[in-house]
Parts: sequence; C-alpha cells; structure tokens
Amino acid sequence: MTTAYCVKCKKKDQEMQDPKEVEMKKKGGKVGRAMTGTCPACGTKMFRILPSAK
Repeated sequence: MTTAYCVKCKKKDQEMQDPKEVEMKKKGGKVGRAMTGTCPACGTKMFRILPSAK
C-alpha cells in the first residue's frame, strides 16, 4: 500500500485508503506523477508526489 503524511492527524507514513495515481502540472508544461487518497483515521484527503518515471 501507499503511505503518505496526513496534515490533520500529523502522522507520518499513514496508509492511504483508495489510492489513485494522478497527473499534475509542472513548470514548463511538463506532467508530474502523484498519488491521492484519503486518511483512514480522519477522512482527510492525502497527497504524495512521486518521482518522475524514466
């Protein structure tokens, strides 16, 4: 599973519920990768930036 930081709970390495890979805009018209999901403890949206695929 994918882990991320929850801003509301302030817990590191919290497991994401329903993780989905999304594309985000970057400088210069490039596209970056990220994961988004929800925190199982409080239900807040979580976001984690992934390294670029080479």
